[in-house]
Amino acid sequence: MREEHPFAAYVRILGRGKSFQRALTEAEAETAMTMILAGEVLPEQLGAFLMLLRMKEETGAEIAGFVRAARQGFDLPTALPQVDVDWSCYAGKKRQLPWFVLAALVLAENGVKIFMHGAEGHTPGRVYAREVMGFLGLPVAGSLSEAAAQIEQSGISYLSLEHLSPRLHQMIELRPVLGLRTPVHTLSRMLNPFAATHMPQGIFHPGYGKIHQDAALLLGQPRMAVFRGEGGEIERRPHKPVAVQTVHDGVSGTEDWPPLMADPRQSYEEELDLARLIDVWKGQEAHALATAAVTGTLAIILKLMRRADSIDGAQALAGEMWADRRRERL
Repeated sequence: MREEHPFAAYVRILGRGKSFQRALTEAEAETAMTMILAGEVLPEQLGAFLMLLRMKEETGAEIAGFVRAARQGFDLPTALPQVDVDWSCYAGKKRQLPWFVLAALVLAENGVKIFMHGAEGHTPGRVYAREVMGFLGLPVAGSLSEAAAQIEQSGISYLSLEHLSPRLHQMIELRPVLGLRTPVHTLSRMLNPFAATHMPQGIFHPGYGKIHQDAALLLGQPRMAVFRGEGGEIERRPHKPVAVQTVHDGVSGTEDWPPLMADPRQSYEEELDLARLIDVWKGQEAHALATAAVTGTLAIILKLMRRADSIDGAQALAGEMWADRRRERL
């Protein structure tokens, strides 16, 4: 008889049927992901493992274990930069322009050090942050060392998952093969390689808020704010109230933010023309939704950073920062 493959035990934990299946412990998840990233599993095992997790829905403990394993493989520079905000952007936009990039740029102009990371191209018909950063002439790195240098110089940098973790990038590219997103989309958002104190998160499915919240607590993430963002990105939907699930120094909570626009109906762009990002930034186009999306996103992050004590105070400060932006920057 053939000897059982070592990874088979982790597939079995997830797939033993309704009566016996269970979630992985944090330690089991870390070991399993370590094996995956080391190339010690067969393709059949990987596909089964990812889809069983998808059907069950990953837990905070599983994501925390996966993240711990992934962090072991980072090629970090000797001198780490001081990063304030880890900004993940993995969803892409298809109904609205990625206004969140302008919010990140405003923060960088105000001395906030931002590391952005994401993946692109895994879902057709979407605009991804990598393309937007390049179009706007903002720093895009090819390694963590280059990203560190760009953050020190410009206050912001974007690094693709392809360079951050090539193996995770290969796995996220399985979406068109498997037909479904995998837990890699969730864990990649939590990677935070530079150990930034503040971690905003945008999600599409509300149930994933608690998963991120639980994982952040287990990982010791000092401050996190997760909310349902436009298209699943870290971008406020101005027409809607939003529940922001938070972690502050080991304590979880929820904040209820009111809508920023009176009309609950949201219009969608027929064409995602990136040139309009520049027009709005320069003030050459008046765009109420864009302004509300940018300032609303800024406000959530400013409150997370404790730059304001209240929701109203954070929104007011965000409006001031947007009004004072350097329009010649773009």
